Amino acid sequence: MSEATTSSSTASIAAEVDQLLQGLGVPRAAYTGGELLARSPITGEVVAALPQTTAAHATATIAEAHAAYQIWRNVPGPRRGELIRLLGEELRASKAELGRLVTLEVGKVPSEGAGEVQEMIDICDFAVGLSRQLYGLTIATERSEHRMMETWHPLGVVGVISAFNFPVAVWSWNAALALVCGNAVVWKPSEKTPLTALATHAIVQRALARFGDAPAGLLALLIGQRDIGEVLVDDARVPVLSATGSTAMGKAVAPRLAGRFARAILELGGNNAAIVTPSADLDLSLRGIAFAAMGTAGQRCTTLRRLFVHDSIYDTLVPQLSKVYGNVQVGDPRTAGTLVGPLIDKAAFDGMQQALAESRAAGATVHGGGRVDGIAGADAYYARPALVELREHAGPALRETFAPILYVVRYQSFEQAIEWHNAVGAGLSSSIFTLNVREAERFMSSAGSDCGIANVNIGPSGAEIGGAFGGEKETGGGREAGSDSWKAYMRRATNTINYSTALPLAQGVTFDIGN
Repeated sequence: MSEATTSSSTASIAAEVDQLLQGLGVPRAAYTGGELLARSPITGEVVAALPQTTAAHATATIAEAHAAYQIWRNVPGPRRGELIRLLGEELRASKAELGRLVTLEVGKVPSEGAGEVQEMIDICDFAVGLSRQLYGLTIATERSEHRMMETWHPLGVVGVISAFNFPVAVWSWNAALALVCGNAVVWKPSEKTPLTALATHAIVQRALARFGDAPAGLLALLIGQRDIGEVLVDDARVPVLSATGSTAMGKAVAPRLAGRFARAILELGGNNAAIVTPSADLDLSLRGIAFAAMGTAGQRCTTLRRLFVHDSIYDTLVPQLSKVYGNVQVGDPRTAGTLVGPLIDKAAFDGMQQALAESRAAGATVHGGGRVDGIAGADAYYARPALVELREHAGPALRETFAPILYVVRYQSFEQAIEWHNAVGAGLSSSIFTLNVREAERFMSSAGSDCGIANVNIGPSGAEIGGAFGGEKETGGGREAGSDSWKAYMRRATNTINYSTALPLAQGVTFDIGN
């Protein structure tokens, strides 16, 4: 086993956070002297104390955003795209600093912190092109000398409630598309990761200053806890809400949005699985499984949590996988060679230990999973990734535990593997490792994976912005980023234009009132 310890010469994380925030242009008053304590999971230390938004201020912010939308909706799409182009430039200029802040606030290894900012840059590039491609259709009409078409219009204020594990990328997926579509955006980040939100907001302000004439309140930030998110959920001036979090959160949010006929873009739980078939390239499978299951300390919504291995290759693949689990370096993410950093907090660690205890009680063989000491203080929670060999597909494997636990089950037939794969509430991401084209095509067909993402010969984790991201069933059905996801931020109008002197009615209806 390998653990990386923090160097005693490393400067205080709080001091580095302060330096980064100052360099990015965040006023010190925004993260000092308040009641919301921000901790770094790397050491568990408090690194900032943020003043929180009041409910009254949140309501006023939404009102200002609504007024901004009424101006912004009349700005031509390509001009709106110019703001996103400038934001992309500012993100490029600040990529190193913002990526480092992601590492310090979330505990991601540096390549993942920088990769999250790269996602923001990528979605800006995508949205700039989209600003000239908000296409409607010309539709065949049954009436002579008429034209029928559809047009798309912005909706208003788009609320964004984001989760800790991707503290800035998810906001950018929504904001970039919402803005080019003509909407205003109000963002409530996770109370566990407010500092990266402050930094992003400061970067946004530089892009707005360069743009020159954007209305005040177009992009707003609310710092607070659940009660502030509820203001966004319940305000009638927020016709679209994107919420990322647990399925339990989605079950609370969705009925309230439906009650006022608002649109919900929900990105919820993901109990993701992979199938390894007899024909699979085992070396490729091993590498794909390792990243998908252990990357980000198992704290991605697309993390691989269930693995179905065919009986004929189980005794070859699983011992190799167990060896990888035993040797992977767990430690301070700032230390070279570390692949698995800390869990976000004690609650995450306790949830992991509870799931492992249930697995052992059910007769499972558990490899790893214990707390790793000697890396940081008592308030930092490092754990070895756990590989759990199950006797049957049951128990805690049927629910998502947001931690690095991979449940492994033998299967005999492909049909059995598909049935187990789909036998959970969530339906986010999935994958199959196979060189058999029939198995690959079956997995991607309507009779295969029931998830929003279905991959072949790569793991379920690590999506690109060019494809719409999201899942089915208890994952909420929302889609963000590429494809036609922009339509979620707009309303469609069907238009019929009569350029004749007659007035023919559809379906041959007559209504003659004479002269």
